[in-house]
Amino acid sequence: MEKQAVDAQGIAQQSEVVLRELAKAVHGQEKQLEFLWAGFLTGGHVLLEGVPGLGKTMMVRALSKVIKGSYGRIQFTPDMMPADVTGTKVFDLQSGQFSFKKGPIFAQIVLADELNRTPAKTQAALLEAMEEKQVTVDGVAMPLPSPFFVVATQNPIEYEGTYPLPEAQLDRFSLQLSVDYPTEEQEEAILSGYRLTSRAEEALTAVIESEEIIEMRRVIDQVTVESSVLQYLLHIVRRTREHPQLALGGSPRAGISLLAISRALAALAGRSFVIPDDVKRAAQPVLRHRLILSPDVELEGYRADDIIQEIIHALPVPR
Repeated sequence: MEKQAVDAQGIAQQSEVVLRELAKAVHGQEKQLEFLWAGFLTGGHVLLEGVPGLGKTMMVRALSKVIKGSYGRIQFTPDMMPADVTGTKVFDLQSGQFSFKKGPIFAQIVLADELNRTPAKTQAALLEAMEEKQVTVDGVAMPLPSPFFVVATQNPIEYEGTYPLPEAQLDRFSLQLSVDYPTEEQEEAILSGYRLTSRAEEALTAVIESEEIIEMRRVIDQVTVESSVLQYLLHIVRRTREHPQLALGGSPRAGISLLAISRALAALAGRSFVIPDDVKRAAQPVLRHRLILSPDVELEGYRADDIIQEIIHALPVPR
């Protein structure tokens, strides 16, 4: 593949190719795929929430296939230990020395399946990896592959025997995406393409090298954000801290994530500047998992998305 100079228009064209290829295996999740790709481009991490059988795992496998990146899967269970994630030292009889056996975290794209089914001690093994892009074993820091991207899943229905993610860990996910049921036509396409002898993502073609993502991230960093748009973004985040129906609002890290995803959405649209609509589109997936509703408000059936939408409607949009 011949390397070309990348700009916002180039990112939009390359992203269109990537999303078109992903849609061959993942039907009916176009919006989720776009935000998943935006999260990957910005180096953030994504929390996928949805009932079993909606293709959450397939989305992540398909992404690793399309970018030709290494893939690791961790199936979390209540008896898992941190070493099952990071790796452990094993004794080599031939050399008479201990050597480090890398865990599944040492991959470019890591699926943390049912993360809320493992205790906090094991969940915490992901914290350093997600934030510092490294793993420390016996005082030795080991860098993780680049680019490094974690996608965690959790089932929003079954809570028995689960360990809810603490706010500190939720805040490290750039986005939370809700995977919904497909429409009748989309489900028919899923059934029509199903084969016993092969997975849907096996037919996908690698359309971009993982090394190209680093250059694309540099371009996204240069996407312009005018002061009025930056103030608009800032006010959305700060209003979540002042809202009477919220017990916990967005942190400064939430604002950083909202800025990064807004820039990515602008680049996906072929623009070198952010507009208020980019911020509006990014607000719910970036903020929803970071907000804690007051107990009485939650009992009334309100969701974090409702509060975010209310805040957006109340703020004047910059021209």
